[in-house]
Amino acid sequence: MKLVKVCGMREAANILEIEQAGADWMGFIFYPESPRFVHEVPDYLPRKSKRAGVFVNASKEKICETVSLFELDLVQLHGNESPGFCENIRRSGVKVIKSFRVGDEFKEEEVEPYHGKCDYFLFDTQTSLYGGSGEKFNWETLSNYRGNTPFLLSGGITLGDAEALKAFSHPKCIGVDINSRFEIAPSRKDVQKVKHFISNLKT
Repeated sequence: MKLVKVCGMREAANILEIEQAGADWMGFIFYPESPRFVHEVPDYLPRKSKRAGVFVNASKEKICETVSLFELDLVQLHGNESPGFCENIRRSGVKVIKSFRVGDEFKEEEVEPYHGKCDYFLFDTQTSLYGGSGEKFNWETLSNYRGNTPFLLSGGITLGDAEALKAFSHPKCIGVDINSRFEIAPSRKDVQKVKHFISNLKT
């Protein structure tokens, strides 16, 4: 597990610092209800880190317009998007991550129709809200995931979880998605915390 995605970025200076801290991917949230909503193009966008746009039940037109404006590499779909919709977005030339909420048990039947329609999955903690809860789920439930689509682990991951993440093993887990537990304020990340986490995870 080597890939680290830092989500909920917005401020130019912070984006640059987090890129320099070693983030592989950076997430920008285009969901107006989120406190991390990105309403304009920042003065700096990452050049080395891949850019992921997070959407919730947005139209294809809106997604494609934003992909073009922000030169996104990946689109992360966090709503009730169908497998066909995911495939449609993917055909437009961008990689697609589909997010799923995991509760007390992993439900293979929910993700099965999305195989072959998405490039990656993201497994987050079950919540009634769209987006993260800042809480963890039991990662061991993912032992029931036997699909071929690679995934990222999300949900309340903290600086102190690096060792447990290194111990967690699943052949399809390619990395982690971090956000609220590394913040000073919504969208502003604590650079030292992120740097230490990446360093701990990758050594």
